[in-house]
Amino acid sequence: MTDAAAPLLRDPDFRRLWAVGLITYLVRWLEVLVVGVFTYERTGSAFAVAGMLMLRLLPLGLLGVAFGALAARIPGRSGVLGMLGVQSLATLALLAAALTDRLEVWHVAVASVLGGMVWAADNPIRRAMVGELAGTARMARAMALDVGASNACKLAGPATGGLLLANGGMAGVLGPVLLLYAVAIVAVLRIRPRPRAAGGPPLGVFATIVDGLAMVRERPALAGALWVTVLFNLFGWPVLSMVPVIGRDRLGLGPDGVGLLASADGLGTLLGAVALATLRRPPPQGRAYVVGIVTFFLMVAAFAACTDVRWAAAALFVSGLGQAAFAVMQATLVFGAAPPERRTQAMGLLTMAIGTAPLGFLALGAAAEAMGAPMAAAASCAAGLLVLATTRRWWETCWAQR
Repeated sequence: MTDAAAPLLRDPDFRRLWAVGLITYLVRWLEVLVVGVFTYERTGSAFAVAGMLMLRLLPLGLLGVAFGALAARIPGRSGVLGMLGVQSLATLALLAAALTDRLEVWHVAVASVLGGMVWAADNPIRRAMVGELAGTARMARAMALDVGASNACKLAGPATGGLLLANGGMAGVLGPVLLLYAVAIVAVLRIRPRPRAAGGPPLGVFATIVDGLAMVRERPALAGALWVTVLFNLFGWPVLSMVPVIGRDRLGLGPDGVGLLASADGLGTLLGAVALATLRRPPPQGRAYVVGIVTFFLMVAAFAACTDVRWAAAALFVSGLGQAAFAVMQATLVFGAAPPERRTQAMGLLTMAIGTAPLGFLALGAAAEAMGAPMAAAASCAAGLLVLATTRRWWETCWAQR
């Protein structure tokens, strides 16, 4: 893997853009943990914790395709700078409020919405720019490096966020985050502007959606990959928002302990991704994708039942292995199932599928208020497995993909 990746990483422009993604992922996973802990400390509500992450995810379903249409009209470099600018201003405002002891939950909620808008723009803008820099022949390797960065940050982000929050409060978190954004902006400014490849006139938002849905009907493997993504985001991913609640209430952990517990999932994801990248004969993509989501559901349900922190961390670690297979194969299957000239539309549809997560967070938050976080988490995973089993005809073509 290293030899194959070296030519890409020797390209200074690609290396800078990859570093921007690394910073973006680190801050994203750091903020998910920090915002969850801060919100729960202020409100004592598991529903509010799930709602905060729901606000961050809501723009994905609403704006993913819109940003895909916008991305066809602006240079990628300008789009990435705009994304970083929005995040920097939001962080600066939160830092000012924290330093003056005026930071409230609603401030964090507004910043979460803005962060979600930037997240929705990531696939069609930054990741599309990654593909433009890498070229078609090196697209798969470039995406592997990007996914690897995300997995590494999923490990480092929660632990870093927990330690910063425990030792410096919200100001101790937001200051370093602002510095990281400054580094990312400098890196983007050093990327040479490049003309966009010539193509047909860009479609509007509505036309992009209609054309994309027609492509899904024509390609069952693409439809199956998107359906499994929907199931993960409705029933699986929302459960991770309960880690701070279960960690504090059931396992008796502080902010730093919660951060380390959440990092167990990231460690499993990172090691799983490395294993998949280095296998001489990787498993069939479709089977790894489905087995990955099943493993995730089973192990997160086991985590919710644990009363010992060691077993809880072990269950999260194994869930991370399953999530690695899911995450690595997700973009690979979507890219492979779409024709080259329509991959941007496919990525927009993938963003829309991920954007179904707020419905899952809303349902899980309400269930956690009614029956407690552990029971709600286990019930969500059981529901995901049941729906997956009863809709096999929708994803069996995806299962067959090599």
